[in-house]
Amino acid sequence: MVASIFMRNCLIALLAGVSIAAGQDGGAVFQQQCAFCHGRDAGGGEDGPDLTRSKLVAEDVKGDKIAVVIREGRPEKGMPRFSFPDSEMAAVVAFIHDQKMKAEALVGGRRGVDPIDLQTGNLEAGKAYFAGNCASCHSPTGDLAGVATRFEGLKLEQRFLYPSGAKARVTVTLPTGEKVSGELAYRDEFTVGLRDAARHYRSWATSRVKFSVDAPAEAHAELLGKYSDDDIHNIMAFLQTLR
Repeated sequence: MVASIFMRNCLIALLAGVSIAAGQDGGAVFQQQCAFCHGRDAGGGEDGPDLTRSKLVAEDVKGDKIAVVIREGRPEKGMPRFSFPDSEMAAVVAFIHDQKMKAEALVGGRRGVDPIDLQTGNLEAGKAYFAGNCASCHSPTGDLAGVATRFEGLKLEQRFLYPSGAKARVTVTLPTGEKVSGELAYRDEFTVGLRDAARHYRSWATSRVKFSVDAPAEAHAELLGKYSDDDIHNIMAFLQTLR
């Protein structure tokens, strides 16, 4: 079985015009320059897609497609240009193909999640759930307009379940009755701090003021314990229409 997989991988490597040895050399370059976004094994990372399941990689022959993307970048998707020497470029291309072969040789289920896997919910039920639970803070034609274009598949689901970067705001009422509002910058049992409209930091002892915090992410955290599986699938069916 192992021998047959090895022979199959060698055949695919020859058809793709890559060298297994070169792939090993390209791994070091890939780890330094590409792994942060695409993962150490090219299986997808913080911001970059899974290259082992990429259509472009599958159609690549001797770097004719991969090298173009690496050299030109994809600025609209946040990918910069890279100017590798020809030898390093060939090695990186070989590494990507090598990782693709290893992923395809894995016995068992798929490693990733396709966007289509997250489109099994009921659209109308998702729209109704959104209207009843989310519309007071979010709008399909406002802050969420085009969200399914900016985030796809699992990244979109992670975004709505665990939103990052959502700024909390705080309104502090001083002993004089004056109210000061801004972005919450610090809070513990002793101190509350904010940045005002001019980005100046101001803080007060919590024992001397009254304050109220509006933290959108906390609402998402509270919903985590309330969602059913159907709710999540239905909301995803709706969110993926917002393009």
